[in-house]
Amino acid sequence: MEKLGAVGEAIRNEGWKWVETALSFPWGHTRDFVEIEGTPVALSEEEIVRLTALHSEQETIEAEYAQADEFPEEIDSRLGEIEQAIEALEERPVSFDPADVVRAGVFVSLDTDGTLLVERGFVRPEDMPVEPEVDPDESNGYDDAIDHCGDGDDAEGDGREGAPDIEPEEEDGLKPLSDRLLTELTAWRTLALRDAFAGNPHIALTEFLHTQVRDIYWQTPGADCLEAYVREIPLQVHSPDMPGSIPAHALRQRNEGWKHDLPEDEDALWQWLDRLDDTSRMALLAHCLSFGVNALHESSHGPSLARSVRERLACADRLATALRLDLAEAGWQPTVENYLGSVTKARILEAVREARGNEAADRIAHMKKGDMAQAAERLLEGSGWLPEALRTRNVAERSEGVAHMPDSPDAVAAE
Repeated sequence: MEKLGAVGEAIRNEGWKWVETALSFPWGHTRDFVEIEGTPVALSEEEIVRLTALHSEQETIEAEYAQADEFPEEIDSRLGEIEQAIEALEERPVSFDPADVVRAGVFVSLDTDGTLLVERGFVRPEDMPVEPEVDPDESNGYDDAIDHCGDGDDAEGDGREGAPDIEPEEEDGLKPLSDRLLTELTAWRTLALRDAFAGNPHIALTEFLHTQVRDIYWQTPGADCLEAYVREIPLQVHSPDMPGSIPAHALRQRNEGWKHDLPEDEDALWQWLDRLDDTSRMALLAHCLSFGVNALHESSHGPSLARSVRERLACADRLATALRLDLAEAGWQPTVENYLGSVTKARILEAVREARGNEAADRIAHMKKGDMAQAAERLLEGSGWLPEALRTRNVAERSEGVAHMPDSPDAVAAE
């Protein structure tokens, strides 16, 4: 925070009205702001010469080794250096109109990979001119275009109203998971499904056509897991670890990449899409459709809604199976905050028993609920164990087979 504060002070000297610093900001933190447009700084003559030379060297190397199965180690290393240098030159800094700077601000935080993230050019509503003309297409990428993980009504903006609920000590036994916890778990699964869906255009188109044929030709009743018109499904209830997860980062990057390429004019956009190659069209289609994926558990009041939720989750299971979705590979692992603190002792012991065996579960069975949850988090780290709500049929062996894994030194030290 001291380093971020120092960076923030340096940025404030650029003339911005305000600078906010934090290790991370909640999802949708820019929603109520207007983003001003900056102008990319043009390349200098020296930079143009340097960029041309780098591209020329890159093309020469690739042509020389075009028939080789792989690059020699030193050549591969050099190509990596060239790509980094080209990227550094092509990622241009942005300049802003001084009239905009004096009424706008900057967010300074850490990106998901731990590097510095500086977001310039956001104006509070009260600082905007009277009756401003705001282009609705000008948004902050993934955070504004999607109410993905939502700010909810809580002050923290992480979808939770406070610390994880700890079940009372006496509430033992394998009672059903709470609706709140199931919603949080399936929000995680929905986000990961969206990422996997967007990365597989073939399955995305298959699912899209399947939904359309049902609606248009068969008029089949029942809910589907793909809202294909496409209506974006907000993930307002979620655990605090989800915004920085692997699928969240991948979706943000993919969204920013397409946003960078899209024309601003509606007619130009149609022409651009019409000329786009088939591979890119399919990838863009999968990306757009992914925001309609809905694998959320919802509290059901009445048989009709309950049946609708069951049908939707069954469709989501089919989609997850086709995509071979593995939530452990997507980065989910059980913690006190996202699972262990919200279930009974019996469920904690069940998880440890499945992941690490009876002996490991017996070692923590005498503990109080809070201590047991903390110990279980350490024991389960790296095990790949998943609760039933997050498992996929064709990759279920990861969760079912982890009980045979030996305890790692770190896990044993959890005692």
